[in-house]
Amino acid sequence: MAVIANKVQHENIGLVTDGLKKNLPETVLINSIPIISSLNNPTIQEIVKALNARVLFGAAFLNNQIGSFSVGAMQLRNYLLNLRDNALVITPGDRADIILGALQANESINYPAISGIVLTGNILPEDSILKLIEGLSTIVPIIAVEQGTYFITNKIGDIKPKIYADNKQKIQTSITTFENYVDLDSLSEKLIKFEAEGMTPKMFQYNLVKRAKKHRKHIVLPEGNDDRIIIAAARLLTMDVVDISIIGNKKQIENKIFELGLSFDLSKVHIINPIKSEHYEDYVKTYYELRKEKKMTMAIAKDLMEDGSYFGTMMVYKGHADGMVSGAAHTTQHTILPALQFIKTKPHSSVVSSVFFMCLEDRVSIFGDCAINPNPTAEQLAEIAISSAESSLAFGIEPKIAMLSYSSGSSGKGDEVDKVRAATEIVRKKRPDLKIEGPIQYDAAVDPEVGQSKMPNSEVAGHASVLIFPDLNTGINTYKAVQRETGALAIGPMLQGLNKPANDLSRGCTVDDIINTVVITAIQAQGL
Repeated sequence: MAVIANKVQHENIGLVTDGLKKNLPETVLINSIPIISSLNNPTIQEIVKALNARVLFGAAFLNNQIGSFSVGAMQLRNYLLNLRDNALVITPGDRADIILGALQANESINYPAISGIVLTGNILPEDSILKLIEGLSTIVPIIAVEQGTYFITNKIGDIKPKIYADNKQKIQTSITTFENYVDLDSLSEKLIKFEAEGMTPKMFQYNLVKRAKKHRKHIVLPEGNDDRIIIAAARLLTMDVVDISIIGNKKQIENKIFELGLSFDLSKVHIINPIKSEHYEDYVKTYYELRKEKKMTMAIAKDLMEDGSYFGTMMVYKGHADGMVSGAAHTTQHTILPALQFIKTKPHSSVVSSVFFMCLEDRVSIFGDCAINPNPTAEQLAEIAISSAESSLAFGIEPKIAMLSYSSGSSGKGDEVDKVRAATEIVRKKRPDLKIEGPIQYDAAVDPEVGQSKMPNSEVAGHASVLIFPDLNTGINTYKAVQRETGALAIGPMLQGLNKPANDLSRGCTVDDIINTVVITAIQAQGL
C-alpha cells in the first residue's frame, strides 16, 4: 500500500496517526501523494520568524510562497538570467542595483515574479533608494537582517516549512491534495469503526482533562508565593477544569499576577490567608483534638495551622476542598506529614505509596513506588502493587503487573530477589484476579521479544503496564533515566493509600507538572 511519498509531505499534511495507519485497509489510500512545492517551501512570514528579521516593505504580502532562493552577488545583467518563479532574492543591503533590478523584474512580463528580498549585513539602502521603493505601485516583502549573506543563506536553507493559521493558501492546498489522492469514503468508514489498541499518551492526557471536567472538583494549592503555582492556576482557570483555592497573602499574589502579566480572573479563585480565614480557629481546635494524645498543645496547633501545607490539608480533611497539591517549594515530608496525621490511610491500607504515569511514545506505563518508601518489605511491596493496579484501573489502563528485580523467573537467588518473589505470591493470594509476574527484569517486562524469550508462558512478560520497583533507589533512578533518555512525560507522583487525595510535587517541577498533578488529583477525588 502506498501511503505517503516522503517524510516532508507526511509532516505537512498529517494524514493519519501511526496507530491508525497500521489498521487501515489496503483500499483506503489509493495513490501516492506527490510532493507539492508550495507545501515543501517556506513563506516569507516563516523566514521573518526564523531570522528575527525586520520588515521594511510589503507587510501585507508576508504569506508569499517561496519557490527558490538565490544570492544576488554577480552583476545585475547576469543575475537577472538566474531568476526563477517566486524566487527569494538574498543580497547585501548596499546593493541598490540588485534590489531595484529585482523589483523591476517582478513588474516585467519578460521575467519571473519574485516572492521577496532579504537584505543582509545589517545594511539598509540609502534614503534616496528607500524613497524610490516607497513610490512603487507594487512592493513585494523586503526584510532586513543583521547577519552576513553566507550565514543567512544557510539559515534559510535549514528552515522547515509549516502550515500556520494565517496561510489560507497552504491550508487550501493541503485540503485539496488530500481530497484528490485519498479515498475519503473508505477513510471515513474506517475512522468511524476504529478502536484504539491500548492507551496512547495523547489519549491518556485528553481523557484526564475530559474526566476532570465531567465532575468538577475543588483543589487547594498551598504555595501561593511560588510563581509556577500562580502561572499554573491561571492556565487551569483558562482550561476551566477545576475550582481553585490558593493559600497566601492576597496583595502579594495580586502583585505577582500583575508582574507576570497573567490573564487572571480573581473572582474565580479563592485566595486564603490562614490567619485571616473564618475557619482558622476551628482548624486549630480540630488539629489539637486529633493530636492531643501525641502531646499536641494549642500553641503548637496555632503555629502549625498558619503553615500552608497544614492549613490546606485541613481544608481537605474538613471537606472544604476535595484535594491538595503541594511540594513545589517544600519537601515531600512537609507535604505528606500532615496528611498522615489527620487524613490518614484508607482502612485496607497500611502504607502510603506513589505512582508516576509515564507517557512514553506509544503507551502509558505506571511506575511505583518512586517517591515514598525507601526499602519496602515483601508485604509492603505487595500492597504497593495492589494499590498501583487499582490506580491503573481507575485511570483506564488495564493492569499487567511486573514485579521488577535483577533476575527473571526462578533462576535468581539473593535476599532482594526473594523479597520480590514473596511479594508476588502475596499479591496472587490476595488478588487472584490480577495479572502479575515476578520477579522479572525490566527488559523482559516491556519488550515482547525479550519477554517471550525469557518467560514464554507469561501473559504479563513483554506487555507490562504497571511496573513495581523493589526499592526507592531503583525506582527514582529508573523513572528519571526513562524520562530523560526517551523524552517521556512523567505525570506525578500521585500518592496512594490516603483517605483523601493530597499529592506531592517535586521542587524542580514545571508549570505543566503542576497542572497535570492538579488534574489527576481532581480525578482521584471523584472516586471517593
